[in-house]
Amino acid sequence: MVETDEKTETTVDERPIRVLVAKPGLDGHDRGAKVVARALRDAGMEVIYTGIRQTPEMIAEAALQEDVDVIGLSIHSGAHMALFPRIMEALRARGVDDVIVFAGGIIPQDDVPAIKAMGIAEVFGPGASLDEIVRKVREAAAERRRQPE
Repeated sequence: MVETDEKTETTVDERPIRVLVAKPGLDGHDRGAKVVARALRDAGMEVIYTGIRQTPEMIAEAALQEDVDVIGLSIHSGAHMALFPRIMEALRARGVDDVIVFAGGIIPQDDVPAIKAMGIAEVFGPGASLDEIVRKVREAAAERRRQPE
């Protein structure tokens, strides 16, 4: 029988989901990122918030150093098509190619297919429910952990 911890919904011998929440570029609007970070934390995940004005290299290095399962990128500046490919490349350059990346913020629907083609798992727009974000992060992390190493 496997014991579970009801608050975190993880098995006792499994560490909580580790999530890095980052604000790439010159975007200074971080209220949404902080709300999402708090919701993930309240759902039992370990959350590392990098703060605003992070370079792709800073985000990738933090993901490597913190050994995260998931990265959440929040952007409102309109620079997502310039920054997201650089972030994905910086992750690959550091061998961080098994982490799940989500994005959110002000991102036009027309850009979503190209963003997903970059390897970003999901894009959450304005009004996305916190319950949906938590559920998708849990599902993706559980799927990642089921993959053979």
